[in-house]
Amino acid sequence: MNLLITGAAGFLGSHLANFLVREGHQVRGLDDLSTGNPEAVSPQVLFTRGDVNDRPKLWTLLQDVDCVYHLAARVSVPESVLYPREYNATNVGGTVSLMEAMRDVGVRRVVFVSSGAVYGDQGEQPLKESATPNPRSPYAVSKLAAEYYVRTIGDLWGIETVILRVFNAYGPGQNLPASHAPVIPNYLRQATRGGTLVMHGDGRQTRDYVYVDDVVSAMISAATAPGINHQILNIGNGSETSIVELVRMIMDVTGVTVEAILNAKHDPGVSRMRADISLAREKLGYQPRITLEEGLRLTLERDERLKKRIVSRETA
Repeated sequence: MNLLITGAAGFLGSHLANFLVREGHQVRGLDDLSTGNPEAVSPQVLFTRGDVNDRPKLWTLLQDVDCVYHLAARVSVPESVLYPREYNATNVGGTVSLMEAMRDVGVRRVVFVSSGAVYGDQGEQPLKESATPNPRSPYAVSKLAAEYYVRTIGDLWGIETVILRVFNAYGPGQNLPASHAPVIPNYLRQATRGGTLVMHGDGRQTRDYVYVDDVVSAMISAATAPGINHQILNIGNGSETSIVELVRMIMDVTGVTVEAILNAKHDPGVSRMRADISLAREKLGYQPRITLEEGLRLTLERDERLKKRIVSRETA
């Protein structure tokens, strides 16, 4: 297949691109490199640096493409609170630009990677795709708005659309910004260098953590699975883990006992998140294979940055 991945130098995008080229697919990648890492992308990927709002560039990259994976987005919830206009421009405007370009060129299917964050706080768990979204941040709002644009433009112009609401993905190579780092790579980084783990709120809030390889398997199935036009599918592990439990696991897998403290004044976000993945099982044959504990060990083993810290601590 000929495939285009937007956000190809990002965490999920690079894992997906590298897997696809190993399987013999022709993969084009687009990323503006605002947060992506081009070194994470296989040289077999035809990579282009550019903005997803650049329609002439999109027209060129979309020629003869069978399916588009749309992952280009700004993804930090705390950052979105500070810069909602920028999140709207990239996450919503970029999605509209892509859908218009797909319409113009005649590409038939798009797999849009959305987020479990669109659900917000819900009265029932696990979270079903039929739940009414309740976004709590500009990031979540932008993802939900992009979902509506994808489905609406797809309906109007005969483009098959598949929306994957990915929950808390993690794994080797995940971006570690100076501020607002995702919890798992942040905790692993802190633990491997003997730092303190800070738990926001009371530490009892839960999340559904899903290993990157399982997410990639779902994305690959979504490109070719029959009868899933217009579907929204949850992609998670199907289980929930509290922050307190996560801290215990981090200490176990690293073999390091570190101080863990509560920051009760900081908003911990939604209280509970657990994905109902039964529809993804039915439509994609999706079955997550990596438990959280196993995924944490794999992340330690495969992430060169973390291995270097462990080695340096052992030899100190």
